[in-house]
Amino acid sequence: MTSEPQKIRWGILGPGNIAKAFAGGVAHSRTGTLVAIGARNPGKSGLNENFPGARILDGYEALLTDPDVDAVYISTPHPSHAEWAIRAAEAGKHVLCEKPMGLTAFEADAMIHAARRAGTFLGEAFMYRLHPQTAKLVDLVRSGAIGEVRMVKSSFGFAMPGFMPEHRLYANDLAGGGILDVGGYPVSMARLIAGAASGKLFAEPDKVAGAAHLGQSGVDEWASALLHFPNGIVAEVSCGISLAQDNVLRILGTKGRIEVADFWYASGREGGTGEIRIIRSGGEEVVEVREDRWLYAFEVDAAGEAILAGKQEFAWPGMGWADSLGNLRVLDKWRAAIGLEYEIEKPEKRVDTISGRRLRSGGTIIAKREIPGLPRPASCLALGFEDFRTFSSGMILLDAYFEAGGNVFDTAFIYGSGYTETLLGQWLKNRGVREHSVVIGKGAHTPLCYPDVIGKQLTQSLDRLQTDHVDVYFMHRDDPDVPVDEFVDAMDREVRAGRIRGPFGGSNWTKERMDQAIAYAERTGKQKPGALSNNFSLAEMLVPIWPGCVTSSSDDWKAWLTARQMPNFAWSSQGRGFFTGRAGRDQRDNEELVRVWYSEKNFGRRDRAIELANRLGKSPIHVALAYVLAQPFPSVPLIGPRTLDELEDSLQALDIALSPDDLAWLDSGSDQHRRTG
Repeated sequence: MTSEPQKIRWGILGPGNIAKAFAGGVAHSRTGTLVAIGARNPGKSGLNENFPGARILDGYEALLTDPDVDAVYISTPHPSHAEWAIRAAEAGKHVLCEKPMGLTAFEADAMIHAARRAGTFLGEAFMYRLHPQTAKLVDLVRSGAIGEVRMVKSSFGFAMPGFMPEHRLYANDLAGGGILDVGGYPVSMARLIAGAASGKLFAEPDKVAGAAHLGQSGVDEWASALLHFPNGIVAEVSCGISLAQDNVLRILGTKGRIEVADFWYASGREGGTGEIRIIRSGGEEVVEVREDRWLYAFEVDAAGEAILAGKQEFAWPGMGWADSLGNLRVLDKWRAAIGLEYEIEKPEKRVDTISGRRLRSGGTIIAKREIPGLPRPASCLALGFEDFRTFSSGMILLDAYFEAGGNVFDTAFIYGSGYTETLLGQWLKNRGVREHSVVIGKGAHTPLCYPDVIGKQLTQSLDRLQTDHVDVYFMHRDDPDVPVDEFVDAMDREVRAGRIRGPFGGSNWTKERMDQAIAYAERTGKQKPGALSNNFSLAEMLVPIWPGCVTSSSDDWKAWLTARQMPNFAWSSQGRGFFTGRAGRDQRDNEELVRVWYSEKNFGRRDRAIELANRLGKSPIHVALAYVLAQPFPSVPLIGPRTLDELEDSLQALDIALSPDDLAWLDSGSDQHRRTG
């Protein structure tokens, strides 16, 4: 007697039309059974008929707390994918999320982060990728059936009856339009084929150019994009909700072309025969792919097999996490090219965190310390965030850092041409945490390094930041040709005006100029410089990374900082990759690393960081960050994570306690200071 194979018990979150198709796939799958539906309106007519045998639960939370549900299929409108995928992971549920996984790659990254932490499966439901026809297409390309691939052309466009403002496809607040609804299909196929042509699972374009028509509600009603890949392949993709297109995939090679109509339906929703046409100069060949299984059953079984095997993402040719992120990055660039930011992404409507909750305060993962001159304790790590260009992308990291206990934010007049300050200002106002935060401002960067620039730029910075003061101010560069007293006078005026309410000082200033500035202030009764923001790291910067940069990692600098007890907000505190696998004595491909950090003395420090990291079960970059934190003067490293994983990784340094002997051993390697614990 054989036992029944284990089946995944599925729940559906959001019972719309696509959910009905998925339910049919579950019913015709080998690995799944549908047990429950989470509905905002459980009394809605037709639910029992459309989802026979499934329990109808009142609300989405009820589905996530149901002990008889193993996995959740999310088919809600696009803007709520991230929230419910994250909540499902937190509830220990596996997730198959309808495409797009998130509105942006940043949202998808947060969803992946939640699944990784929870140990749960997360997949994006591009059903065509799991169908045998897709694997056959890849085989034909790899076998050289049409020679070398040069171009891919693909579209997915249809025409709605007319403009329907209440319909999700036209609703701005529901992220309507073609790019997110169907544009991901031709983009994902183009990336798949470009990868197959290069012997890879998928490929990422190095250039994306887009155009579109934005309709009455501001969403893209028809759109087109050009993708250029590093191997020379060019892809033309288009989509639309108000324009019917031919919807044929064309793969053009040096010896012919391949054509597939409506490739995302493969052999049909309920099985059938798919046709791949190979057209060469000598005629046409039709490759038939017969498949009786239902289209949506393939993704159900691929997800089920992964879950039963303890995997967290789809096996290829399903879209794994890197594939989904790459696809959304292309869609992000396409949208950026046409200026499409949905209202739902703007600060006014992004009042909650990515998980749909209000921002939580009181986090203790990042400890706080007193910094002379500051009215409130400052977190031991400061956050820099130059890489974000929209509120919805930046808020994810800002929220996570704050909830962990971080409250020091590093900005500058020149960062992102002012957008970094704008983003922080929006976030501080939106979250209502300005009085809990320490805002660092910087100005007077070369070539505009003059005393009269300080006040003018600070006025613009405060406007962007939506506040009337900064808590710490640094001159971003120094101009030794200008008497130091003129700079001190300019910053002191801003202190007296209440626009700098904490310490000021220099970023990339020498200790000699700092000494002069302090002495001048003491003679004249002005506020004296009370903080520095220079490079400081276990690895000593040999030459400036950028013109005008100053390192403070040398022995004489350490002695000066310690004697002065000068707070240093240290940038590039982890050596810009020197303590990762990107560096090595035999690795010379990264020009910056070689030029700035490569010396035998630094490699000795790196060797000791690796040795200590191995003993502690950490990474060398954790040791490098802990080294900066443990200095005998106020030392606040600036970190610049781009993702939640990178932020969480940095926080692992916080539980490394280094003694003065440890610091000396890491720095100099002297035996009497060898770390043994």
